[in-house]
Amino acid sequence: MSTATAPAESTPRTYPSYAHALWRRVLLTREFAVIALLLVVFFYSRGNVPNFDGPLTLYYLFLDIAPILLIALPMTLVIVTGEIDLSVASVMGLSSALLGTLHADAGWSMPMAALAAILAGVLCGAVNGFLVAYVGLPSLAVTIGTLALYRGLAEGLLGTKAITDFPDKWRDWPSNRIFGDGTSYPMILVPFLVLLVLFVWLLHFSTFGRGVYEIGLNDEAAHFTGVNVERTKLLLFVMSGAVSAFAGLYFTLRYGSARGDNASGLELQVIAAVLLGGVSIFGGRGALHGVVAGVVLIGVISSAMRLEGYTVNKINIVIGTLLVLSVMATPAIAWVQRVWARRRLS
Repeated sequence: MSTATAPAESTPRTYPSYAHALWRRVLLTREFAVIALLLVVFFYSRGNVPNFDGPLTLYYLFLDIAPILLIALPMTLVIVTGEIDLSVASVMGLSSALLGTLHADAGWSMPMAALAAILAGVLCGAVNGFLVAYVGLPSLAVTIGTLALYRGLAEGLLGTKAITDFPDKWRDWPSNRIFGDGTSYPMILVPFLVLLVLFVWLLHFSTFGRGVYEIGLNDEAAHFTGVNVERTKLLLFVMSGAVSAFAGLYFTLRYGSARGDNASGLELQVIAAVLLGGVSIFGGRGALHGVVAGVVLIGVISSAMRLEGYTVNKINIVIGTLLVLSVMATPAIAWVQRVWARRRLS
C-alpha cells in the first residue's frame, strides 16, 4: 500500500498553480477573463442597446437564467470529477409533471406535492449515481438513457395535457420581488444565493471539494489518497437530481403550467454555461465564480440581442461560437506558455 500511495503524494497538484503569486492566481485566470468579458458586454449593452437599461431588463434576465443558475451549481461539481449529467432537464420535466398530477389530480397540498417532486429528483439522481459510481458505467451513456427514461415518465403522467390549476400565491412566488415593486431582484434569487454559498463552501473550502478535484485529476490516485470515489460521485448525482427537481418546480410555477415537456433542451444550455465559465470537460479544473459569470454572460448576450431584434437562431450562433472559442482558449494558452518557456530556456 505504501508503494502505491507514494507516487500520488509526490505528484504536484496542477490546480491551481500555487507556485504563482496570489494576485496572478486570481486575476490571470480564465474565470476572471469571463467576469471581465461579462462587465464589458453588460456596460456596452447598457449604453448602446435600446431599453437594456430599463427597470425590467435585469428582472426578466434573472427570471430567465434562474433555472440555469440553479442547475449549474451541482453540474459544476459533476463535471469537475470528469463526469456529466445530461438528464437534468428531464428531471425538471418529471418534477413538473409530478407537481401538477399530485396537486390537481390527487388533491395533495402544494408543499407535499413539491416535497414529493424533489424526492423524486433525489431518486433520479441516485439511480444515475449508482450506475456511474458503483456499476462503473460511463456517465455519458447512463444519462443519455435516463434522459429519455425520465422524460418518458413525465410525458406518460400528463400526456399532451397541461395543468394550470395552481394557487395564486404559489404561482406568483417566483416572480415576486425581494424588496418590493420597482426593484430588479426576483424572489428566486434567495434560494439560489443559499445554494451558491453551500456549493462554494463544498467545492472550495472543504475536504469534500478537494476530493472532487482529486477525482477529476485521477480517480485511481484519489482512491489511494483516501477519497471515497464512489460515494462522492453518488452524492454529486443526488445533488444534481435534487436541484434539478427544484428548478423544475420554479419553471412550473413561473409559467403557471405543468407539462411533461417542460424545459426540453435546457441541459445543453447548462453545460454550455459551465464550460464557458472555465470548467474543464476532462475534469480536475473549474471554479463556481466563473460558472456564475458564464451563466449571466449568456443571459446578457441573449437579452441584448433580443432587444436588438435578432432571431433565436442568430443568438444561438453567437453563443455557440463564444463557447467554441472559450473551449479552444485553454489549449491555445497552454501552447503559448510552452513555446514561451522553451524560448526563455534557450
